[in-house]
Amino acid sequence: MTDLPLVEEVAQRPSRDHRRVSQRLPDFPWDKLTTYAATARAHPDGVCDLSVGTPVDPTPAVVQDALRAAADSPGYPTTIGLEATRQAAIDWLSRRHGVTGLGLDGVLPVTGSKELIGSMALHLGIGPGDLVGYPALAYPTYEVGAALAGADSLATDSLTAFGPRTPRLLWLNSPANPTGRVLPLAHLRKVVDWCRERGTVLVSDECYIECAWSDDPAERPLSILDPQVNGGSLDGILAVHSLSKRSNLAGYRCAFLAGDPALVGELLAVRKNLGLQMPGPQQRAMIAALDDDAHVEEQHATYAARRAQLKDALEAAGFRIDHSEASLYLWATKGQDCWRTVADLAEQGILVAPGEFYGAAGREHVRVAFTATDERVAAAAARLAG
Repeated sequence: MTDLPLVEEVAQRPSRDHRRVSQRLPDFPWDKLTTYAATARAHPDGVCDLSVGTPVDPTPAVVQDALRAAADSPGYPTTIGLEATRQAAIDWLSRRHGVTGLGLDGVLPVTGSKELIGSMALHLGIGPGDLVGYPALAYPTYEVGAALAGADSLATDSLTAFGPRTPRLLWLNSPANPTGRVLPLAHLRKVVDWCRERGTVLVSDECYIECAWSDDPAERPLSILDPQVNGGSLDGILAVHSLSKRSNLAGYRCAFLAGDPALVGELLAVRKNLGLQMPGPQQRAMIAALDDDAHVEEQHATYAARRAQLKDALEAAGFRIDHSEASLYLWATKGQDCWRTVADLAEQGILVAPGEFYGAAGREHVRVAFTATDERVAAAAARLAG
């Protein structure tokens, strides 16, 4: 009789997933594009690679100068980062995005937003039996992060889709990758309230917040940290920001997390034990980038011109552009299977990303990046014109 409680306890424990970690994760989507990439690269005039939103323009001189000046960095950095780094993030959020009430204990510099997003669920103690939610069309790393933690996940844009279950973590992404969609103020407020009522941690991926193309105030991207959205309280909410897109710093891996000091403090405590630290020279470069708005405006104008050229060319070639009011992509469709579109464009030497990479709802769309050089964007437009 004394063994029965132990038997019952063992029976009630969640079964462990003994697969290798890599087997729990979704297939790496870009591996599926290899054949089409080879076709596009065989074009006599070379490939116009519009599949990945990687910056190609120079890193701003003010940032390069700051990195060089900080090159002598013999000691270990701290996980919490320099006070100056965190203050630069606070000042930028206030100056550019109307954020108030954020203190130094509510900011954490990180080495790359993708690493942060992929590890977020695990570092917040989310695991088997827990639920993570993210948009129906989404950056694949949200799903990867849930799988890495062993949690369940649900891709949906509807809060009612969760039914009786309460997600431990909910991701928002506005402006969105891949669609460029911007969530309106009323929607953001609704999600904040819904999460707070249930104790759900709400994290907003805002890496494209300065890549907006519409003059309509209703389509201006808003940070979840904006008091218009959160009622002046940061409780239960976090925002992820990256300098990769706005400042051509993808190679520097400069990003930061901001919001609820309690959540930031918990992530800091975990990350300290793992030695997750942003190198000192990168922090100095990040400060310079956040303090300078001129290079952002210049880069924005460059992208706006490339976007306009590609949008006109795609529409003239029979594509419909959906959403795309922000981010660095055009969400394009001809109303056919995305892989057929990928194949047709590859024959023209143009490589794009199939919408299926981002969820089942993207099966008839392709994502077209306008981060290529002026010359390659012009070449793609000319090929689309036939």
